[in-house]
Amino acid sequence: MRICRSGANTHGGQQPQKHYGVTSPISLAYPKESDHIYTQKLIEAMKPFGVFEDEDEQNHRLAVLGKLNALVKEWIAEISEEKDIPPSAIGSVGGKIFTFGSYRLGVHTKGADIDALCVAPRHVQREDFFQSFFEKLKKHEEIKDLLAVEDAFVPVIKFKFDGIEIDLLFARLALQSIPENLDLRGDSLLRNLDIRCIRSLNGCRVTDEILSLVPNKENFRLTLRAIKLWAKRRGIYSNMLGFLGGVSWAMLVARTCQLYPNAVAATLVHKFFLVFSKWEWPNAVLLKQPEESNLNLPVWDPRVNPSDRYHLMPIITPAYPQQNSTYNVSTSTRTIMSEEFKTGLSVTDEILRGKAEWPKLFEPPRFFQKYKHYIVLAASASTEENHLEWIGLVESKIRVLIGNLERNEYITLAHVNPQSFPGNEFVSMWFIGIIFKKAENAESVNIDLTQDIQAFTDTVYRQANNVSMLKEGMKIEATHVKKRQLHEYLPPDVLQKKKKSLADVNRTSNGGTKRCSLDGSQLDSSRDTDCGTPFSSPTPVNRPGKTALEIEDSPPVPRTSCPGTEQQGMSIPVIGTSENTLLAAQLSPGSTIPTMLGRNMPHATSPSSKALLANGPSSTDSINSSAPKRPCSPSPDSSPKRLKGPDKVRPPCSCQYMRDGNLLSVQAVNNFVSCYYLCFQRLSSNELPDASSPLPTNNLRVVKNSIRLTLNR
Repeated sequence: MRICRSGANTHGGQQPQKHYGVTSPISLAYPKESDHIYTQKLIEAMKPFGVFEDEDEQNHRLAVLGKLNALVKEWIAEISEEKDIPPSAIGSVGGKIFTFGSYRLGVHTKGADIDALCVAPRHVQREDFFQSFFEKLKKHEEIKDLLAVEDAFVPVIKFKFDGIEIDLLFARLALQSIPENLDLRGDSLLRNLDIRCIRSLNGCRVTDEILSLVPNKENFRLTLRAIKLWAKRRGIYSNMLGFLGGVSWAMLVARTCQLYPNAVAATLVHKFFLVFSKWEWPNAVLLKQPEESNLNLPVWDPRVNPSDRYHLMPIITPAYPQQNSTYNVSTSTRTIMSEEFKTGLSVTDEILRGKAEWPKLFEPPRFFQKYKHYIVLAASASTEENHLEWIGLVESKIRVLIGNLERNEYITLAHVNPQSFPGNEFVSMWFIGIIFKKAENAESVNIDLTQDIQAFTDTVYRQANNVSMLKEGMKIEATHVKKRQLHEYLPPDVLQKKKKSLADVNRTSNGGTKRCSLDGSQLDSSRDTDCGTPFSSPTPVNRPGKTALEIEDSPPVPRTSCPGTEQQGMSIPVIGTSENTLLAAQLSPGSTIPTMLGRNMPHATSPSSKALLANGPSSTDSINSSAPKRPCSPSPDSSPKRLKGPDKVRPPCSCQYMRDGNLLSVQAVNNFVSCYYLCFQRLSSNELPDASSPLPTNNLRVVKNSIRLTLNR
């Protein structure tokens, strides 16, 4: 954490305030009475969606975690005895359960699972965890639905403990005993650890760092609850499908809190949309300056790693080893999220001017009325067990299909609805809205999507074959439909244009924890995994029982990519609502909110910067821009050279642009943002497709899709 002090940063005679993050705050203004009123109204608007637990539910979770912690200590003592640890030492070997994700952040919803980590001393092996501890859990009468996924990217044991879903990871530390006051944030704990232990620890380390880097935890938590609810309702909460997952949303909210350290939740929600509707992607969002370490673990560093330069929307985890939590973001998903940020800003502007109420922010989008063309992707299997396996794998690869469609010269945008829908028996369907380019200089144009679809299905079948998952009856089929044909696939209540009433929301939110469709059905509060990002490894496959932890927050192997397209950024107004329009008009076009590392980095440019790789997003921001169409690789001489010494970090800007927390003038704002624009450089992003391997050669049926259509001008 970078701490800056200034004599002007006082309030009511208090001591100077700490500055959190890589820059000074935008405003130190304290809340007015109206801000507290709007915050209370925000809380009331969120209650019908089941985002708050009552005291009984909270106590139940604490009781379950206490029992689990006791089980862990008992098991470690038993293992210690078996391994001839002296009796005098067995009582002090310890062992402990740590939580992370949404529960640790304090933003879990009703019925949400708990992400937890079992930390053991060095004489307890991973094999012990998945064998003897698994057997111990199996014998416990309160534990149901027990499942071990030992070969996952992040190995996990999943179970229900007295009705509470728990995903339990394991980490073996190089310590003789585990003290009760152990702080997992120390980098020295990672020394000499197995890579799987480092990945398992990362969730706790990231969560704890985020909490330590926000000025006011309660304001942060309430704001994050609102933003997560908004993201789920708007259909942009899914790291796996190229949107953002829980840890990424948490970091964006934390950055907003750093920029407005004294603001309350209602103001912070508005400032969140203000900041990120104007953010100049691919500038990275960082909560702290990355710290140097001699552990030599791979970290996100565009100066060294070619693939890191091509990430479209980098949001960097604050704990070592730092990673990008948004490597799956594509051209289309970034465009969709950027538009949602702008819509959120418009709505919150109305709310804070008294022209709308908070429930308007949480209205679902009209996905099935938004587009003229859709692709229906159906995954089917012959049995329920096979179906669960199959749809997990297919869903984890839909981003490959989106990337293929984005590179089609006739497609401007491909928007996948994160909600899947049931078809016939053992069939699940996903819907992808498509925007085609208008035909120019021709009455009509013939479009062939066959190759785009086939490349995707080949990838899925290949992955399934590689892990021996592919079974008779597992099929993928893609169909092009027009909006008027959607009634053949979906029930009327999904396609209806009217919005659900508040009474409907109240009824459904009290009936359990089901998934929320984009058109107003229930909010999925049962799966709310917000793990920290483990570091680089091949893209995992979703086997039975694997969690969002393994699929959503696991970055791929660093890959060689091609440069993305640069784009002109927008300026950001940085003061109150009433003056936003004036500032937006007067700030210089090149000005930007401070976003990148406080160090100079090489900027990737190339004559072929519009070309893209087969599985990567482009850096084009507008849906009207030309999409890159051909894969490419950087030339050997374009690869960066490792720096011989660390870059000198430029200290935060010392412009005196505030007095008593208020901006002095538009010119002062210009000076502020322009100064930072010189400090931080932008990078673009991309990612290679999955490694190729032979397609299955057995007798299983592989569906060959052919989609051809004609568009009239």
